[in-house]
Amino acid sequence: MGKTKYIFVTGGVTSSLGKGIISASLGKLLQARGYSVTIQKLDPYINIDPGTLNPYEHGECFVTEDGAETDLDLGHYERFSNSPTSQENNVTTGKIYQAVIDKERRGDYLGSTVQVIPHITDEIKYRIKLLGNKGNYDFVITEIGGTVGDIESLPYIEAVRQMRWELLGNTVVVHLTLVPYLAAAQELKTKPTQHSVKTMLEQGVQPDIIVCRTEMPLTENLKSKIALFCNVDVASVIESIDAETIYDVPLLMLEEKLDVEVLKKLKLPVENEPELIKWKEFLNKYKNPTSEVTIGLVGKYVELKDAYKSISESFIHAGTENDCRVNVRMIHSEEIEDLGIVNQFDGLDGILVAPGFGSRGIEGKIKAITYARENKIPFLGICLGMQCAVIEFARNVLDFDKANSTEFNSKTPFPVIDMMEDQKKISGLGGTMRLGSFGCKVTTETHAWDIYKEEKIAERHRHRYEFNNKYLEDFRNAGMIESGINTQGDLVEIVELKNHPWFVGVQFHPEYKSTVANPHPVFVNFVKAAMSYHDQPLDAEN
Repeated sequence: MGKTKYIFVTGGVTSSLGKGIISASLGKLLQARGYSVTIQKLDPYINIDPGTLNPYEHGECFVTEDGAETDLDLGHYERFSNSPTSQENNVTTGKIYQAVIDKERRGDYLGSTVQVIPHITDEIKYRIKLLGNKGNYDFVITEIGGTVGDIESLPYIEAVRQMRWELLGNTVVVHLTLVPYLAAAQELKTKPTQHSVKTMLEQGVQPDIIVCRTEMPLTENLKSKIALFCNVDVASVIESIDAETIYDVPLLMLEEKLDVEVLKKLKLPVENEPELIKWKEFLNKYKNPTSEVTIGLVGKYVELKDAYKSISESFIHAGTENDCRVNVRMIHSEEIEDLGIVNQFDGLDGILVAPGFGSRGIEGKIKAITYARENKIPFLGICLGMQCAVIEFARNVLDFDKANSTEFNSKTPFPVIDMMEDQKKISGLGGTMRLGSFGCKVTTETHAWDIYKEEKIAERHRHRYEFNNKYLEDFRNAGMIESGINTQGDLVEIVELKNHPWFVGVQFHPEYKSTVANPHPVFVNFVKAAMSYHDQPLDAEN
């Protein structure tokens, strides 16, 4: 296609309107037309990355192949596009300022006074163009976090203004806004949209396309009104009505011709329809399952919608692959600690113990694992969930009294989970764990082999504690085997029980690699095991 085109997605009126989903949907439509696309998130907070942020602050931290701790929106980008993201796909104000200050300290600016303009905005523009230059993409879609008018977003909007002039004809600004429905007046109101566009105009940026989030359909009169007051064509006012699922949004945007408007603005040909046959097949199977299972997700952030986002989406992908609806029951691990096993696990067909950090809720997770192991319920432990499975087995099968991870008890007599040697010298937190993709050798004639059906795999990690190989022989002899090993560091990556229908713990995060096009085999097989458990006769032995 030639020169890379840059699409900017901004937000107005309120946060959480779904800029990430709109960006991912637009990317999917352009990709389905044969273009190469990557999507980037610019976050206006001063943290270097979300790696040290509490999930209550920011939801899930998503990890890329190359070990970047990033915003959860990058998970949406990957799940929709089936293409991996990288360090360059998530940029924060913290990264921008750190880079500029480092340059100033090195003398790169030759003694100039360092200012927001041009130094900060130049760094922002460099990070945006970097993706286009390195990947030779047809389109770089850049989502700007926050809401237009926020003080912290001003440098990003200014960088967009400058790029509009520097790359004449090669940029498009898509502004996502809210058209609220007032029940008392029984009508949709366009004034918030007008004001958010006015704010952008005050900052020197005229949106090319306005995407209107709404719970009621927009009439042609309303679209004309928005177009008139916001200086855009009527065809460039796009309705984004509340959808049944996020996976409906690309098809809704296709109906509204969002991709067509983008191509027209960039003077690119609009020829064949996007190729979305497999996407539509996925949606049809997702909405019309032939079976149903219920899986309990045990964690300490279950009240947070986005804390386990990738896991929830992985169950959708895996369920669809199995023609099965997966109902996820959120179970708070602290409630298990306080109340014990009461009725939280009634009717469950599988139990997943979630990843996390810190000691809060750990004993509840361990009780949940005991329940899954003793009752032969399909079990999956992810990262900390695997470590808890190791602790539970050590205590209750090996009789290692007070066995623990040194993360929770540095003086435990049986440190079956311990910090990696090269981690013990590190005092900081951000970006200091085993992060990103690492290889793993899978053992034949195991559940892990049934899952992957290949010897060499690679999965993404985010942790600093490991299985303590000092106790490996004890676990083997008692029936918990290591079925996946990182041979480079002799690190245990997968454990499973020999005398259990399906009990698997993985040190990595399979949820980060699950996409619509490629559901992750760990989740696919876990759901399949849950379906088998569900179909057992009521009088069958557990």
